[in-house]
Amino acid sequence: MLGVGGSRRNLGREALRGAGRGGGVGGVGGGLDPQARKRELLRRLEEQRKQREQREQRGQRGQREQRREEADGTARPSP
Repeated sequence: MLGVGGSRRNLGREALRGAGRGGGVGGVGGGLDPQARKRELLRRLEEQRKQREQREQRGQRGQREQRREEADGTARPSP
């Protein structure tokens, strides 16, 4: 009885690994699905940006204090 159970379909590598069924989670090769990878990448980029901004703010505060001390005449001599 040919044809029982639906039409025959040639499956590609992605279909065999679960693509289209939950993003391939738990399939061969494991790893994160593309959206999860994107979320992780954006989270890391945002974290790096915040750290960079904090460093820049600390540096600006130090420069402001140094300028203020120079204007007041209370600047510490550089080694």
